[in-house]
Amino acid sequence: MQSKYPVFDRSRLRIRPLVERAHDMDMGYLLQLEEQVEEADSDLRDSLALVAPRLTPSRPGARILMMGAHVIKSGVSRQVIDLLQRGAFTHVAMNGAGAIHDFELARIGATTESVARYIRTGEFGLWDDTGILNDWAVDAAQLGLGLGENFGRRILEEEFAYRDASIMAHAYELGIPVTLHVGVGYDITHEHPNCKGAAYGEGSYRDFLIFAKTVEGLEGGIMVSLGSAIMGPEVYLKALAMARNVAHQEGRRIRDFMTAVFDLVPIQGNVHRELPKSDPGYYFRPHKTILVRTVADGGQSLYIRGDHRVTVPALRRAVIELAP
Repeated sequence: MQSKYPVFDRSRLRIRPLVERAHDMDMGYLLQLEEQVEEADSDLRDSLALVAPRLTPSRPGARILMMGAHVIKSGVSRQVIDLLQRGAFTHVAMNGAGAIHDFELARIGATTESVARYIRTGEFGLWDDTGILNDWAVDAAQLGLGLGENFGRRILEEEFAYRDASIMAHAYELGIPVTLHVGVGYDITHEHPNCKGAAYGEGSYRDFLIFAKTVEGLEGGIMVSLGSAIMGPEVYLKALAMARNVAHQEGRRIRDFMTAVFDLVPIQGNVHRELPKSDPGYYFRPHKTILVRTVADGGQSLYIRGDHRVTVPALRRAVIELAP
């Protein structure tokens, strides 16, 4: 049986070469590893002094990094990669846009198009190289791999010129799972004629189950959310429910862990308490989900507000200073 509604014919689209696109960010914007655009103030240092001990490899528990795409656009990929190499995190979760920026940086050393410019001409997102990720998604489904796992593998195999800037590639080399949590229609790759929704569904759902398995080991660990206002809170919430369901049956608990949210949004009042529904801030998911509800029975939470170009290098420095 087929749908009675007409669908958009993607064969009519004109796809242009990625090299013809004007980019808002290139390798020159990436911070050098030791570069810090602004010194951390005392409040930031005090907060990071609580986070850094949880990122010590010798500690028990999973150490999860959930990140929005803007983290990569902030130019701190080198700092994130260094934290992975130091064993600070055992798992990285991204949305589809994060994977696209990581891929484009690795392939051509530039990323980020002007939505305002290209949406006017209907060219936004329709660039040929980025559509390669659609083929890799099919590849992942056929091989029984997660999306993040296969994307990192392929970036390495293809020996992209700027692969040293790829979080996915480095994580794959280190054996650290990168899971991609993709919403259909959210990403520019879904505009392309070669996009197979079933492949993304299979690969991203496998990634969700990989993520849920990591969350099973969160007791004693930490979950850090870097600028993820929707994907991070929602995926983490469902995975934690699954992990706690099984733990409860087995007589275990998953409640002694820390959550830390790094974002730009100001939170009024006590960050450890929910705002009333009459307050628009109630709908900022990182607050109610990550900082309040999921740690209400014994965990700790911290909110660290600031530009990722300041906070991520400062986090790396705090981890280094704590190392023996």
